[in-house]
Amino acid sequence: MLKVIGAGLPRTGTSSLKAALERLGFGPCYHMFELMSHPEHSERWKLALEDGPTDWDRVFEGYQAAVDFPASIYWQELSRTYPDAKIILTVRDPRRWHESVRNAFPDPSRIDTEGLPEPMRSFSDFLPALADAAQQRLYLNWAPSVSLTEEEAVDVFNTHTEQVRAAAPTDRLLEFSARDGWGPLCDFLGVEAPDEPFPHLNDTETMQRMFATMQETETVVSPFDT
Repeated sequence: MLKVIGAGLPRTGTSSLKAALERLGFGPCYHMFELMSHPEHSERWKLALEDGPTDWDRVFEGYQAAVDFPASIYWQELSRTYPDAKIILTVRDPRRWHESVRNAFPDPSRIDTEGLPEPMRSFSDFLPALADAAQQRLYLNWAPSVSLTEEEAVDVFNTHTEQVRAAAPTDRLLEFSARDGWGPLCDFLGVEAPDEPFPHLNDTETMQRMFATMQETETVVSPFDT
């Protein structure tokens, strides 16, 4: 059962938030990296991506939190399914966000899956459905560098932020940046702050490393396990 739901878009410090939540005892935390490491999870997401009735307990079996895509696309459904769960909206400068997304994500239409190892092939097969879901729900193409100008991407980002602010119950919502550190996050979750630096992970570098690893090996290890 999810205790924390991430409503923020990818490349908004979701890697850092995942690491922080797991350090605070809200782990494992689902993230796109989990799906990349376990491509068999694509079956769990099939009905959700098709807008069918979804067994969210099955999708997130074994996890206490979920951030980043695909979970954040469905934050409203998840907030209704888990009414006691906290909602965290990760934010950053929208122009820097557009640049980060443009550099991090491959264009699904340009991925040649022939000859790729199974993990990368399975994940690549899943990308078009995920891209369609993002397009329908967020008006966000998976590859902003191809179809969205910076101004259009900024508008998408700001619209999503405002929609979350308007729709999420205020007593369950934290708007958070990794720059805020442990204080606001721990206060919101009702836990004690660790006596160590807040994890600051580079989302873009981590994603690029993950894709590179998937293309080179049959065994994919999450960067959070190393």
